[in-house]
Amino acid sequence: MKVFKFGGASLESIERIHKVGAIVQSFPEEKLLIVISAMGKTTNELEKVAQNFYLRKREIAAQLLYNIEQQHIDVAAALLGNRDHVIFQQLQQFFTEAEWTLGEKPLRSFDYYYDQLVSLGELLSTAIVSAFFNQTGIQNTWLDVRDVFRTDDNFRDANIDWAVTQRSITEKVLPLFNDTNIVIAQGFIGSTDQNESVTLGREGSDYSAAVFANMLDAESQTIWKDVEGLKNADPKLFPNTINIPEISYSEVIEMAYYGAQVIHPKTIKPLQNKQIPLLVKCFLNKDLPGTVIREDADHTQLPPIIVLKQNQVLITVTSRDYAFITEDKISDIYEIFHGLKIKINLMQNAAISFSCCIDNNPEKIEQLIKALHQDFKLAYNEGLQLLTVRYYQNGLLDELSNGRTVLLEQRSAVTIQRILK
Repeated sequence: MKVFKFGGASLESIERIHKVGAIVQSFPEEKLLIVISAMGKTTNELEKVAQNFYLRKREIAAQLLYNIEQQHIDVAAALLGNRDHVIFQQLQQFFTEAEWTLGEKPLRSFDYYYDQLVSLGELLSTAIVSAFFNQTGIQNTWLDVRDVFRTDDNFRDANIDWAVTQRSITEKVLPLFNDTNIVIAQGFIGSTDQNESVTLGREGSDYSAAVFANMLDAESQTIWKDVEGLKNADPKLFPNTINIPEISYSEVIEMAYYGAQVIHPKTIKPLQNKQIPLLVKCFLNKDLPGTVIREDADHTQLPPIIVLKQNQVLITVTSRDYAFITEDKISDIYEIFHGLKIKINLMQNAAISFSCCIDNNPEKIEQLIKALHQDFKLAYNEGLQLLTVRYYQNGLLDELSNGRTVLLEQRSAVTIQRILK
């Protein structure tokens, strides 16, 4: 048993979807659980639907949803050759459910409606790919992962109930392989015990695949991307990046923690628990070696690893009465961040101040300022970058920071972080 995950980039054109089919066909004897993301930029477009709906701009939301519908119908027609296939009824059902949501008044939280609407992307892509595969002789079974992944109701970042989900996979998923070698499921989404759709965090399809790999005791998990493998920096931001042939679980977790958009942060632990290797391969050329992520990879051979997070905000909290910010006050501050579900990307405290770097989410920052203002004075800078370099070399950090103002720096034997303006 192997688990494959194909992301949105692998489905953004008819040609690439055919290429995905060719990759799957090259494993004719393997039992494959295939996790698929939304096509192309569909998730981004559905986020706009959710935002406009919540702002009560229903006509705009409805038009955006209609555009998404037509795009997927066109893709399905191009792949299947006609519009009489049963898949079009299934697609229509998905869109009807989304239209019902748009017909409601937004009385619940934005995160709730976000999940009901944005989860549509994975349902559409998997249904279309499954139908295309079956028509071209790649026999498979389509699975609605919401019938399997049980979660809490922490919308937009739901937590999986491992015991219930394991039972569901044992009872509902494993038997499917008695009739077919291939099962296709959605990434990124799940369901509460009230049958409400949830998402597992942005880019959560990697994590979905890891959950399946863990619970199916898979031989390996492969993430198929449009790059040769993991690189030491984002090639869209930095020239002359270096491929990494192998890397340890712990090092990838560090990269993800610092903001590298390589692997979803939750992905590694389910694999590490059962020592399942994670392969990152190129779907544009499946014969390239890619990257192997495993427990005992040698980190001494790694090049400098560079991570740059954009659109950051530096917030400084100062006690109004000049009292030291010690454990009790830090605890109070942490409690506020935790309650608002705000992740701190970097933090530093002095005698009477506490500074932290966070992602720029205007809605949450407004709530944060309101919550802190009663007891603290606040100052913040926005439009910043957080630069992290692991295994840094002399001169490299200054080269990367050239022409920028360093607002804050932290340094250890292995890692340097700078907030840049």
